[in-house]
Amino acid sequence: MWLYKATDKSYYLKYALQNAQSFGGTTWAIAEFSWDVKYAGLQLLASKLPKQGKEDNKILQEYRSKAEHYICACMNQNNKTNVHRTPGGLLYIRQWNNMQYVSNAAFLLMIHSDHLRETNQMARCERRPVGPEEIFTFAKSQVDYILGLNPRGMSYLVGYGPKYPRRVHHRGASVDSYKKRKGFISCTQGYDNWFGRKNPNPNMLFGALVGGPDNKDRFNDHRRNYMQTEACTYNTAPLVGLFAKLHGLDRGTNIEDSTLFSAK
Repeated sequence: MWLYKATDKSYYLKYALQNAQSFGGTTWAIAEFSWDVKYAGLQLLASKLPKQGKEDNKILQEYRSKAEHYICACMNQNNKTNVHRTPGGLLYIRQWNNMQYVSNAAFLLMIHSDHLRETNQMARCERRPVGPEEIFTFAKSQVDYILGLNPRGMSYLVGYGPKYPRRVHHRGASVDSYKKRKGFISCTQGYDNWFGRKNPNPNMLFGALVGGPDNKDRFNDHRRNYMQTEACTYNTAPLVGLFAKLHGLDRGTNIEDSTLFSAK
Protein backbone atom coordinates (compact mmCIF):
# COMPACT_ATOMS: atom_id res chain seq x y z
CA MET A 1 0.00 0.00 0.00
CA TRP A 2 2.78 2.41 0.89
CA LEU A 3 4.64 1.63 -2.32
CA TYR A 4 1.48 2.30 -4.30
CA LYS A 5 0.92 5.60 -2.50
CA ALA A 6 4.54 6.64 -3.02
CA THR A 7 4.88 5.58 -6.68
CA ASP A 8 1.30 5.48 -8.00
CA LYS A 9 2.18 2.20 -9.73
CA SER A 10 -0.95 0.08 -9.93
CA TYR A 11 0.78 -3.30 -9.64
CA TYR A 12 1.65 -2.54 -6.01
CA LEU A 13 -2.01 -1.93 -5.26
CA LYS A 14 -3.02 -5.06 -7.16
CA TYR A 15 -0.54 -7.14 -5.17
CA ALA A 16 -1.81 -5.73 -1.86
CA LEU A 17 -5.45 -6.33 -2.73
CA GLN A 18 -4.87 -9.83 -4.05
CA ASN A 19 -3.14 -10.76 -0.79
CA ALA A 20 -5.33 -8.73 1.57
CA GLN A 21 -6.87 -11.74 3.25
CA SER A 22 -3.76 -13.92 3.47
CA PHE A 23 -1.75 -11.00 4.89
CA GLY A 24 -4.46 -10.36 7.50
CA GLY A 25 -5.35 -6.81 6.49
CA THR A 26 -9.02 -7.56 5.93
CA THR A 27 -9.40 -10.23 8.60
CA TRP A 28 -7.87 -8.69 11.72
CA ALA A 29 -10.06 -6.24 13.65
CA ILE A 30 -7.53 -4.43 15.85
CA ALA A 31 -7.89 -1.98 18.74
CA GLU A 32 -4.20 -1.01 19.01
CA PHE A 33 -1.30 0.20 16.89
CA SER A 34 2.21 -0.44 18.18
CA TRP A 35 5.81 -1.20 17.23
CA ASP A 36 4.74 -4.76 16.46
CA VAL A 37 1.11 -4.52 15.27
CA LYS A 38 0.59 -2.29 12.23
CA TYR A 39 -2.76 -3.47 10.86
CA ALA A 40 -4.73 -0.39 11.92
CA GLY A 41 -2.38 1.93 10.03
CA LEU A 42 -2.65 -0.19 6.89
CA GLN A 43 -6.43 -0.38 7.17
CA LEU A 44 -6.77 3.37 7.59
CA LEU A 45 -4.47 3.99 4.64
CA ALA A 46 -6.41 1.57 2.43
CA SER A 47 -9.76 3.05 3.46
CA LYS A 48 -8.72 6.39 1.93
CA LEU A 49 -7.98 5.04 -1.53
CA PRO A 50 -10.28 6.09 -4.40
CA LYS A 51 -12.77 3.63 -5.83
CA GLN A 52 -11.40 0.85 -8.02
CA GLY A 53 -13.12 -1.97 -9.91
CA LYS A 54 -16.10 -3.85 -8.47
CA GLU A 55 -14.14 -6.70 -6.87
CA ASP A 56 -11.38 -4.42 -5.62
CA ASN A 57 -13.97 -2.12 -4.07
CA LYS A 58 -15.27 -5.03 -2.01
CA ILE A 59 -11.79 -5.56 -0.60
CA LEU A 60 -11.33 -1.84 0.09
CA GLN A 61 -14.67 -1.84 1.88
CA GLU A 62 -13.41 -4.65 4.11
CA TYR A 63 -10.34 -2.56 4.88
CA ARG A 64 -12.56 0.39 5.73
CA SER A 65 -14.69 -1.73 8.03
CA LYS A 66 -11.61 -2.83 9.97
CA ALA A 67 -10.27 0.74 10.03
CA GLU A 68 -13.53 1.98 11.52
CA HIS A 69 -13.36 -0.77 14.12
CA TYR A 70 -10.05 0.72 15.32
CA ILE A 71 -11.34 4.30 15.30
CA CYS A 72 -14.55 3.34 17.07
CA ALA A 73 -12.65 1.29 19.67
CA CYS A 74 -10.57 4.35 20.54
CA MET A 75 -13.73 6.48 20.68
CA ASN A 76 -15.49 3.85 22.86
CA GLN A 77 -18.31 3.45 20.35
CA ASN A 78 -18.10 -0.27 19.56
CA ASN A 79 -20.61 -2.60 21.17
CA LYS A 80 -17.93 -4.93 22.55
CA THR A 81 -14.27 -4.13 21.88
CA ASN A 82 -13.33 -0.68 23.18
CA VAL A 83 -10.09 0.74 24.55
CA HIS A 84 -10.12 1.24 28.31
CA ARG A 85 -9.51 4.77 29.63
CA THR A 86 -7.92 5.86 32.88
CA PRO A 87 -9.94 8.08 35.27
CA GLY A 88 -8.02 11.00 33.75
CA GLY A 89 -9.12 10.09 30.23
CA LEU A 90 -5.96 8.46 28.86
CA LEU A 91 -6.31 5.52 26.48
CA TYR A 92 -4.98 2.45 28.25
CA ILE A 93 -4.00 -0.80 26.51
CA ARG A 94 -1.51 -2.45 28.83
CA GLN A 95 0.95 -1.82 31.63
CA TRP A 96 4.25 -1.90 29.75
CA ASN A 97 4.94 1.28 27.81
CA ASN A 98 1.33 2.30 27.34
CA MET A 99 2.22 5.68 25.83
CA GLN A 100 3.22 4.04 22.54
CA TYR A 101 -0.44 3.12 22.02
CA VAL A 102 -1.58 6.60 23.05
CA SER A 103 0.70 8.63 20.79
CA ASN A 104 0.06 6.34 17.82
CA ALA A 105 -3.70 6.41 18.40
CA ALA A 106 -3.72 10.21 18.60
CA PHE A 107 -1.77 10.37 15.32
CA LEU A 108 -4.07 7.97 13.48
CA LEU A 109 -7.23 9.55 14.90
CA MET A 110 -6.15 13.01 13.83
CA ILE A 111 -5.28 11.81 10.33
CA HIS A 112 -8.62 10.05 9.96
CA SER A 113 -10.53 13.06 11.27
CA ASP A 114 -8.99 15.10 8.44
CA HIS A 115 -10.01 12.47 5.90
CA LEU A 116 -13.59 12.38 7.18
CA ARG A 117 -13.80 16.17 7.14
CA GLU A 118 -12.46 16.42 3.60
CA THR A 119 -14.86 13.77 2.30
CA ASN A 120 -17.86 14.92 4.37
CA GLN A 121 -18.18 11.57 6.11
CA MET A 122 -18.57 10.19 9.61
CA ALA A 123 -17.11 7.09 11.25
CA ARG A 124 -19.83 4.43 11.18
CA CYS A 125 -19.54 3.07 14.69
CA GLU A 126 -21.88 0.45 16.13
CA ARG A 127 -23.30 2.62 18.90
CA ARG A 128 -23.57 5.84 16.89
CA PRO A 129 -21.83 7.72 14.08
CA VAL A 130 -18.84 9.80 15.17
CA GLY A 131 -17.90 12.96 13.32
CA PRO A 132 -14.46 14.37 12.48
CA GLU A 133 -14.59 17.18 15.04
CA GLU A 134 -15.29 14.78 17.88
CA ILE A 135 -12.46 12.51 16.77
CA PHE A 136 -10.06 15.45 16.43
CA THR A 137 -11.01 16.79 19.86
CA PHE A 138 -10.38 13.44 21.49
CA ALA A 139 -7.03 13.02 19.71
CA LYS A 140 -5.98 16.44 20.97
CA SER A 141 -7.03 15.49 24.51
CA GLN A 142 -4.51 12.64 24.40
CA VAL A 143 -1.76 15.06 23.38
CA ASP A 144 -2.83 17.44 26.14
CA TYR A 145 -2.65 14.61 28.67
CA ILE A 146 0.87 13.73 27.52
CA LEU A 147 1.96 17.35 27.95
CA GLY A 148 0.59 17.78 31.46
CA LEU A 149 -3.19 18.17 31.42
CA ASN A 150 -3.73 15.14 33.64
CA PRO A 151 -4.45 14.32 37.31
CA ARG A 152 -0.76 14.50 38.24
CA GLY A 153 -0.16 17.77 36.40
CA MET A 154 2.88 16.06 34.91
CA SER A 155 4.29 16.13 31.41
CA TYR A 156 5.45 12.73 30.17
CA LEU A 157 7.56 14.36 27.47
CA VAL A 158 11.01 14.80 29.01
CA GLY A 159 12.09 18.42 29.15
CA TYR A 160 8.64 19.89 28.56
CA GLY A 161 6.96 21.90 31.31
CA PRO A 162 7.96 22.34 34.96
CA LYS A 163 7.27 18.72 35.96
CA TYR A 164 8.39 15.70 33.94
CA PRO A 165 10.20 12.36 34.50
CA ARG A 166 13.73 12.86 35.87
CA ARG A 167 14.85 9.22 36.12
CA VAL A 168 14.27 7.88 32.63
CA HIS A 169 15.20 4.24 32.08
CA HIS A 170 17.92 5.08 29.56
CA ARG A 171 21.59 4.24 29.90
CA GLY A 172 23.07 7.29 28.22
CA ALA A 173 20.89 9.67 30.22
CA SER A 174 21.54 8.02 33.59
CA VAL A 175 25.36 7.76 33.60
CA ASP A 176 27.67 10.67 34.38
CA SER A 177 28.94 12.71 31.46
CA TYR A 178 32.36 11.88 30.01
CA LYS A 179 33.25 15.49 30.83
CA LYS A 180 32.95 14.60 34.49
CA ARG A 181 34.25 11.01 34.34
CA LYS A 182 37.02 10.72 31.78
CA GLY A 183 38.18 7.24 32.71
CA PHE A 184 37.02 3.95 31.21
CA ILE A 185 33.60 2.76 32.37
CA SER A 186 32.78 -0.92 32.01
CA CYS A 187 29.29 -2.26 31.35
CA THR A 188 28.85 -3.63 34.85
CA GLN A 189 30.32 -0.49 36.40
CA GLY A 190 27.69 1.65 34.68
CA TYR A 191 24.96 -0.59 36.00
CA ASP A 192 26.40 -0.91 39.51
CA ASN A 193 27.23 2.77 39.96
CA TRP A 194 24.29 4.57 38.40
CA PHE A 195 21.28 2.39 37.64
CA GLY A 196 20.00 2.07 41.20
CA ARG A 197 20.77 5.53 42.54
CA LYS A 198 17.87 7.80 43.45
CA ASN A 199 19.32 11.00 42.01
CA PRO A 200 17.80 12.46 38.83
CA ASN A 201 19.55 11.59 35.58
CA PRO A 202 22.61 13.78 34.99
CA ASN A 203 21.85 14.03 31.25
CA MET A 204 18.54 15.34 29.98
CA LEU A 205 16.88 13.15 27.34
CA PHE A 206 14.99 16.01 25.71
CA GLY A 207 11.91 15.03 23.72
CA ALA A 208 11.65 11.46 25.00
CA LEU A 209 8.15 10.16 25.69
CA VAL A 210 8.27 7.65 28.53
CA GLY A 211 5.95 4.68 29.09
CA GLY A 212 3.61 6.76 31.22
CA PRO A 213 1.14 6.16 34.04
CA ASP A 214 -0.80 3.04 34.99
CA ASN A 215 -4.53 2.48 34.60
CA LYS A 216 -5.23 4.69 37.62
CA ASP A 217 -3.06 7.61 36.38
CA ARG A 218 -0.31 6.70 38.88
CA PHE A 219 3.35 7.08 37.97
CA ASN A 220 6.54 6.07 39.78
CA ASP A 221 9.54 8.00 38.51
CA HIS A 222 12.34 5.47 39.01
CA ARG A 223 14.86 3.91 36.61
CA ARG A 224 14.03 0.40 37.78
CA ASN A 225 10.39 0.99 36.87
CA TYR A 226 11.12 0.40 33.18
CA MET A 227 7.48 -0.26 32.27
CA GLN A 228 6.71 3.38 33.04
CA THR A 229 10.02 5.21 32.60
CA GLU A 230 11.54 3.56 29.53
CA ALA A 231 11.85 5.90 26.54
CA CYS A 232 11.33 4.50 23.03
CA THR A 233 11.64 6.12 19.62
CA TYR A 234 8.29 4.67 18.56
CA ASN A 235 6.66 6.57 21.43
CA THR A 236 7.94 9.92 20.25
CA ALA A 237 7.79 9.40 16.47
CA PRO A 238 4.02 10.00 16.07
CA LEU A 239 4.29 13.23 18.06
CA VAL A 240 6.24 14.88 15.23
CA GLY A 241 3.22 14.79 12.93
CA LEU A 242 0.82 15.63 15.74
CA PHE A 243 2.78 18.67 16.88
CA ALA A 244 3.22 19.85 13.29
CA LYS A 245 -0.54 19.65 12.74
CA LEU A 246 -1.44 21.42 15.98
CA HIS A 247 1.24 24.06 15.48
CA GLY A 248 -0.06 24.69 11.99
CA LEU A 249 -3.60 25.14 13.29
CA ASP A 250 -2.37 27.46 16.01
CA ARG A 251 -0.61 29.60 13.39
CA GLY A 252 -3.52 29.41 10.97
CA THR A 253 -1.52 27.28 8.53
CA ASN A 254 -3.41 24.53 6.71
CA ILE A 255 -1.41 21.32 7.02
CA GLU A 256 -3.37 18.87 4.94
CA ASP A 257 -3.90 15.23 5.79
CA SER A 258 -2.11 14.23 2.59
CA THR A 259 0.99 16.05 3.83
CA LEU A 260 0.90 14.38 7.24
CA PHE A 261 0.37 10.88 5.94
CA SER A 262 2.62 10.67 2.90
CA ALA A 263 5.59 8.64 1.77
CA LYS A 264 6.71 11.36 -0.65
